[in-house]
Amino acid sequence: MNTDRYLQAKDCEALTGIPAATWRYWAHMSDRTKPPSFKLGRRRVWRESAILTWITEQEAAEALEPSRKAV
Repeated sequence: MNTDRYLQAKDCEALTGIPAATWRYWAHMSDRTKPPSFKLGRRRVWRESAILTWITEQEAAEALEPSRKAV
């Protein structure tokens, strides 16, 4: 049995600092670079593991980019 937590937009905001409104906006975009969400009853939710994986991918992508130091 999967013990993954289901997070609502406000929970995603608490976890990442990204506003809940942005999470709701991303949920309706067809952008595969954002964490997937789905409807659970009447609520839009994200799996906590998907959010954590997405954060790890963002960190890895940042590490691959050349340094952008302000001049």
